[in-house]
Amino acid sequence: MGQLIEIRWHARGGQGAKTAAILLAEAAQAAGKYIQGFPEYGPERMGAPIRAFNRISDAPITIHGSVEQPDVVVVLDPTLIGKAPIAEGFPPHGVLLVNTPKAPSDIRRKIGLEGGKVFTVDASKISVEEMGRDIPNAPMMGALMRVSRIMDYEEFLKVTREQMEHKFRNKPEVVEGNIRAIERAYREVTGE
Repeated sequence: MGQLIEIRWHARGGQGAKTAAILLAEAAQAAGKYIQGFPEYGPERMGAPIRAFNRISDAPITIHGSVEQPDVVVVLDPTLIGKAPIAEGFPPHGVLLVNTPKAPSDIRRKIGLEGGKVFTVDASKISVEEMGRDIPNAPMMGALMRVSRIMDYEEFLKVTREQMEHKFRNKPEVVEGNIRAIERAYREVTGE
């Protein structure tokens, strides 16, 4: 990881992008990083397009505001491709991670992306199979750990488990389903 990594999440309300950005920030903070994790939305509601952001650094972060030139773009809802400006500000060295069963080359062609790296993982399928619901944020975080190397994966998994055990203290099946989804997406993500 470089000095500062900026991540932009694209999703629809209810898919967990805000939660993923916050959980990622908390995990990175527990690992000793400086962090920001926040959503950007107005009067949106369930199903409306939203964006969330992370900044993770080894040094204090003095930038405030939305991420305009992300190092990593994470797309939780593939129906946003062509409808939302997901490639806006995408640098030649950037990483694009999309929740889809399609191949990375298909996504690259659809977006018209020439540079960067493209990765895909069927996070919706994983979340349904492991958690019983299509909430792709947890598996996308697992895939993100694999493609970005933001922090040590084992440390991320440990901190995330602790966060989920606190949040879902009376629902151990939710914790275990999320952890299985993260681990599976980490293994199943593909890229070019």
